[in-house]
Amino acid sequence: MASPVVDHNKEETVKVKITGKSHVKPNKKLGRRECQLITFDLPYLAFYYNQKFLLYKGSNDSFADMVGKLKDGLGVVLEDFHQLAGKIGKDEDGVFRVEYDDDMEGVELVEAIAEGTSVEDLTAEDGTTTLKDFIPYNGILNLEGLHRPLLAVQLTKLKDGLAIGCAFNHAILDGTSTWHFMSSWAEICNGSHSISVTPFLERTKTRNTRVKLDLSLPPDPLSISNGDAKSAVPELREKVFKFSESTIDKIKSTVNANPPSDGLKPYSTFQSLAAHIWRHVSHARELKPEDFTVFTVFADCRKRVDPAMPDNYFGNLIQAIFTATAVGLLSMNPPEFGASVIQNAIEAHNAKAIDERNKEWESSPKIFQFKDAGVNCVAVGSSPRFRVYEVDFGWGKPESVRSGSNNRFDGMVYLYQGKSGGRSIDVEITLEAGAMERLEKDKDFLLEAY
Repeated sequence: MASPVVDHNKEETVKVKITGKSHVKPNKKLGRRECQLITFDLPYLAFYYNQKFLLYKGSNDSFADMVGKLKDGLGVVLEDFHQLAGKIGKDEDGVFRVEYDDDMEGVELVEAIAEGTSVEDLTAEDGTTTLKDFIPYNGILNLEGLHRPLLAVQLTKLKDGLAIGCAFNHAILDGTSTWHFMSSWAEICNGSHSISVTPFLERTKTRNTRVKLDLSLPPDPLSISNGDAKSAVPELREKVFKFSESTIDKIKSTVNANPPSDGLKPYSTFQSLAAHIWRHVSHARELKPEDFTVFTVFADCRKRVDPAMPDNYFGNLIQAIFTATAVGLLSMNPPEFGASVIQNAIEAHNAKAIDERNKEWESSPKIFQFKDAGVNCVAVGSSPRFRVYEVDFGWGKPESVRSGSNNRFDGMVYLYQGKSGGRSIDVEITLEAGAMERLEKDKDFLLEAY
């Protein structure tokens, strides 16, 4: 079952051989559990599984011991995160929910080996072509959680380390919940008998509207995002830009050289960096001054909703915030202009705005497609606040943390904590190939990033 993948950067073939497949359930019997999916969850049914990739240097443990430790820890952590061991179902009224019972198969776990691949090979990978064979469920829609596990994990033995590829069903959890689970799993593997922060599983405490959706899988799942024009989709490239702490500070201080005068707070690190990315991506796209460009951020609403939800809320509690401006205004004004546009949109997204958005969606449910992110869009997901480099299963911190190939489109950006720590940030960007080539040569964008 070897699967060759061509890494175009190195023009050589990576071979990943699947050596085994099993399933992991919670260690304890939990009986039947059901939890209704709510308005914050449902729009993501037509997205793809959310993929995460973590890369570790070798340890003194053998691969078999590492797999055993990860399996054992997974069985323990699933006692609290049992929803990930379940399936998506529907109740008698056709309302989607996540269901668990002890007879379900649980989490899918694949073991693999890539004898000729080193940690350094995968750390150097900018795109996602090579990564595809190390992460399960490429191109699989969340709606397939009706008959597939809601979490699939692939553990691949490398020449000098271990690759962990995870595919999470995005209809049942967001980034905050994803990394809560990952850090809890690592906590157990590192010797703890229980996790320090249990998940808050009562979704209907924040919204209890029952929305019936009549959804079925399309004949070609890719058509849900690309329509009939798949052949016309431009070539996309991904790249990771590593911004050091000093670079981030420079960007932030430049944007805050003229702080807001209307009583708003100074521009945050996120607002400063987002404006920097938005300006330079628009320039790299060679847009006209009169063209419009949309900035979208998938914002955590746990503290924005009323009543506020705890940080350990498990599920989706994110909402897309959109704002737009003309390219000429963005490029010809100083950097703080873009930051102010972003800040105003974020500040306005309060509990009332969230409630109005939910009511509007519930009255006429719409399943998101990538094109809904907006024209000439820059859309930001993930967050440098997630402590991804603290996910230590007992053999050290990861060498690299990446997103997989799913849920990418022209203008999609993922932000991660930088491996060097502090305020450093890794910026994963997907762009049309020509625009990416121009962005790579933009010295004002790179500063000292490369």
